[in-house]
This record gives sequence, structure tokens and C-alpha cells, in this order.
Amino acid sequence: MEYSHNDAELAGQPIGYWAWAAHTAAVTHIRAGLARHGVSQPQWWVLNQLAGHADGRDRAEVTGLLKGYLAAGTDTLTADIDALGRRGLLSPDGDRLHITAEGADVHARCAALQKEMRATIHDGISDEEYVRTLKVLQRMIHNVGGTMRHH
Repeated sequence: MEYSHNDAELAGQPIGYWAWAAHTAAVTHIRAGLARHGVSQPQWWVLNQLAGHADGRDRAEVTGLLKGYLAAGTDTLTADIDALGRRGLLSPDGDRLHITAEGADVHARCAALQKEMRATIHDGISDEEYVRTLKVLQRMIHNVGGTMRHH
């Protein structure tokens, strides 16, 4: 891999640009992979929250858990939940949401894809390097009084 700058030059680069560029590249990659299965990223999050819950989950609980992932708030999640219902990937039962057999199949395929995409994103990066990078980013967030959500 060829880097954009030498170490001395990289030390002077703006974090805002590089954090944005990394976010954009990773999210674009992830969304493109999920789109091949006809699922948006928020729809994947919903299916992931329902998978393995035979009794379903309360709609408010699911949106409450996921709203922090979206800048737009829960309106987008409501639309995505409704779209999953129209596709037959989940079944609403009052305020409870249940994943369907077809939804479980899509979830399983997307879960395998997520592992593949994570491996691609992390290629050539050790766990130690990754953890160190996250700790540096967390420190920067702390230094400027930002808040972190635990995912």
C-alpha cells in the first residue's frame, strides 16, 4: 500500500478530513454490499435486532436501540420497518415485530456478507492497530467534549 504522505506530513494532516474519508469509504462499501441483497443499512440493523428473538421485539424498543445510528432520527427507521413488512421480511403483530422465514434468510446472507466486508476493510490491519486507532479517535472525541455511543 502506498500512503498519501510521509509520516512527518501525515502528522500534520487534519483529522476531520481523514475521519470523514474513512467513514465515507467504509459506509459506501457496506451499503453497496447490502444493496446487492436489496437491503438498506438501516433495514439491516432492524433485521439484526429481530434475528434470534422468537417472541419478536417491541417496535419502540427496536427504534430506541437504533435511533442513535441515524442523524435523521426515527422517522427513517419507521419507513424502513414498514418497507421490510411490505417485503415480507418482518411481520408486525400489534406493537411487536417478528422476523419472517424469508427475513431470517436475508439476515443470514447479509450477516455472512458483513463478515466478508469487515475482512476487506480490515485487510492488512492487525487487531492491535485497529484498537489503537479507535482509542486515539476516542481520545480526540473526549478532548473536544464530544460524546460516544457504545455500539
